[in-house]
Amino acid sequence: MGLGRFILAGLIGALVALWTWVMPGDPAIRSISAGEPVIEASLLDNGFHTDLALPRAALEARDGPLAVAVKALPPGGWILIGWGDAKFYVDQSPISDRLLDGARAFFRPGNASVVMLDPTQGDPRQMFAEDGRRDFQLSQAAFEAMAARIEASLDLSSGPPRIAAARPGDDARFFASREHFNIGHLCNHWTAGVLNAAGMTIRPFRSILSSEVVATVDRAKLDTTATKD
Repeated sequence: MGLGRFILAGLIGALVALWTWVMPGDPAIRSISAGEPVIEASLLDNGFHTDLALPRAALEARDGPLAVAVKALPPGGWILIGWGDAKFYVDQSPISDRLLDGARAFFRPGNASVVMLDPTQGDPRQMFAEDGRRDFQLSQAAFEAMAARIEASLDLSSGPPRIAAARPGDDARFFASREHFNIGHLCNHWTAGVLNAAGMTIRPFRSILSSEVVATVDRAKLDTTATKD
């Protein structure tokens, strides 16, 4: 085999390995005991980006920096939670005007990032269409692990969570994150990682797509149903 073919075979093998890469979840965390109170949650998908929706009361009931950040938000019974580049994610100008900045966010290493906490008065299960939403339940252990993973993204180097950006007329607050945004760690990778912390099995490489993050929840729900049966 020539050197070129050897390199090509290696690249194909690496791509196959990445495509089939699975990060197992922890069934013990996800398991809901009979009579155990559950936490209702939703995954929201706009076709490109994914957010999580969690009840405010459950987040505030925890100790720690995430609870501090949530308590400081404007009113709203649910908190939409996402992560992204500190500039591109916050900017809401037309995407056609932000193509260069999008390329910067994707390909430049070490981009600053933010955690979005957006309070909403309505129940996301009534606000968002079913085709772009997946509702699921969390055990107490899974919720705690999920919240801890979100909290671990916050930049606490200077003390409490720090608001890095806010938009005029918008209740969302964007808190500085210690993580970096780039093509290898995008918004949907982050959401998938949060779901994995809550015990769900993920396919990290494929999670570049929002549809794969949705599929993560679908598979977890099927696994839960099969276990009950």
